[in-house]
Amino acid sequence: MADQLLEQVRDVVDGQIDFEGQKLAETLATVFLASIGGISLVVGFFLQDIALSLKIGLGGTALAFLLVVPPWPFFKQHPVKWLPVGGESAITSVQQNIVIDEKTLA
Repeated sequence: MADQLLEQVRDVVDGQIDFEGQKLAETLATVFLASIGGISLVVGFFLQDIALSLKIGLGGTALAFLLVVPPWPFFKQHPVKWLPVGGESAITSVQQNIVIDEKTLA
């Protein structure tokens, strides 16, 4: 029972996301940080308050960190199908005829 619990914790903390999830995380981080930066700049400029601008920027950065860094399930929706393990190629069972300059190679 302890092993099952440890495996569940390990799966949650492991942090493996797929390639599409990495692309989504990068896009979310870029858009979120750029929009928060723009918002903090505009608010700080119009209110003439640099401290408020920094607080908005730091709060937005913390939210972006919480949005992007943990391995949320929506980052794992496209798992990669890896080739089988072993030294032989994946298509050994099919005979292939390669034709080069009208000569057939087996």
